[in-house]
Amino acid sequence: MVWVLLRPTRTDRRAPLHAPTHRGTTMSLEWLMGWSWSLDGLRDFIATGIQSFRDCDSTALAAVACFLVLFVWYCYHVGREQPRAYTTVNALMQSAEANGVQNGYVYCHSPECVRCTHHDGLNQKLYHNLQEYAKRYSWSGMGRIHKGIREQGRYLNSRPSIQKPEVFFLPDLPTTPYFSRDAQKHDVELLERNFQTILCEFETLYKAFSNCSLPQGWKMNSTPSGEWFTFYLVNQGMCVPRNCRRCPRTYRLLGSLRTCIGNNVFGNACISVLSPGTVIAEHYGPTNIRIRCHLGLKTPSNCELVVGGEPQCWAEGRCLLFDDSFLHTAFHEGAPEDGPRVVFMVDLWHPNVAAAERQALDFIFAPGR
Repeated sequence: MVWVLLRPTRTDRRAPLHAPTHRGTTMSLEWLMGWSWSLDGLRDFIATGIQSFRDCDSTALAAVACFLVLFVWYCYHVGREQPRAYTTVNALMQSAEANGVQNGYVYCHSPECVRCTHHDGLNQKLYHNLQEYAKRYSWSGMGRIHKGIREQGRYLNSRPSIQKPEVFFLPDLPTTPYFSRDAQKHDVELLERNFQTILCEFETLYKAFSNCSLPQGWKMNSTPSGEWFTFYLVNQGMCVPRNCRRCPRTYRLLGSLRTCIGNNVFGNACISVLSPGTVIAEHYGPTNIRIRCHLGLKTPSNCELVVGGEPQCWAEGRCLLFDDSFLHTAFHEGAPEDGPRVVFMVDLWHPNVAAAERQALDFIFAPGR
């Protein structure tokens, strides 16, 4: 069915121009509506259009067809696009965290990295490793580890904000931001006796900075300001052979330490360098089963370590022990002429982790397991 608008009569189309304004408006609308089609007129229009296309050149028709295809594709493409929301500050922060930057601290996404790979199946994996260890050896002395793995989510969620290890919390360990030198007396004294040896090997390494911005073997870490470099001998329980060959005496010293965590993803040993003006953003370590030892190699003034809200200063040739599962930060506010703050960092076992527990934790958190 086709709606047909009737043409206005001749008398209507000859309406006087001097009619009132509202009359003129009415007449204009009637004149526009007068352009209607009858069935015969519509048929003639279509026939004329078809004949026009027949008379056109084939090249012109091809061009029109191409433009038509492009127009249809453009409409389809635009229609599929989702509207873009305005970017907010929170969205940028969430994006940064998703890309591995949290509080200015960079985390890798390697599947081998137990610290950085957070997933729902971690507790099940740890429990499976514990069962495998118990089958090979014994369940004796595994009470705290079993309890910690079984209720890991509850422990981590209920911890006060001052201490929140990111990966594993062993319950019933004494908690304190700093430890006395007597906590691991043998290893502390051994490191301090070899202060000059470690310092000499560092100075040899550091000379390479005069030739290039970041020499081979060094790693630059993300910081809100300044520069923080690390040179790893042991990284998450894995020896770095090329770096160890460049510091042979320091590497051999690690083998003489009684409580060094060497076969465990929570074990690290490195030289840490802060340039003047550097601030390390507050962050938590992965676990409370270790204590981190800093042997001061170069300690200018205006440098501090803050753990659990308590500040401490480094001293050259002296060890500083702390629990890095507490919220901690470090900064160097000295002048450029003061030079960098340099420490030799090594992870030692928490003194209240028993020998049987250390053996089991080495098995459960073995690199690559």
